[in-house]
Amino acid sequence: MNAAHYLEVIGLIERLHRQYLEVVKLEIDRLGVQDINNVQALMLYNLGDAEMTVGELTLRGCYLGSNVSYNVKKMVENGYIAAERSRHDHRSIRVKLADKGRSLRDQMSSMQHRHQEMLAESTITEADLQRCTAILGLLERFWSSGSRARPLPRVAEI
Repeated sequence: MNAAHYLEVIGLIERLHRQYLEVVKLEIDRLGVQDINNVQALMLYNLGDAEMTVGELTLRGCYLGSNVSYNVKKMVENGYIAAERSRHDHRSIRVKLADKGRSLRDQMSSMQHRHQEMLAESTITEADLQRCTAILGLLERFWSSGSRARPLPRVAEI
């Protein structure tokens, strides 16, 4: 295994995530939204129509370098999210989208659809995306297992 290739993949994953956050930032700027940042907009998108705890929201997405509780607090203050203490566990806060949050989430969904249409016109094929998903899934399983897992299947076997 070439160490340089492994490290290159790790760096590429980080850069792709930062680039995607920049795409989200450009979209909220285009919409003229100034009271939410790109990470918060991604949180809204990941929350969708569900109601969940802040911990569950954290597990649903990748919010590197951000304090999820702080971001949730700001989104509640700005009217994007409704939050209430759980009836069963008062330490836990349940969140769901408010009307303002649903509106922005819908606009984020429109952005995703535009990107899917543009991607369909590019040289990237459905098979490319499936292979990429399979490889990233294998890396996720490898890292989740503490890198002690039994050998994972080769991508050609997926």
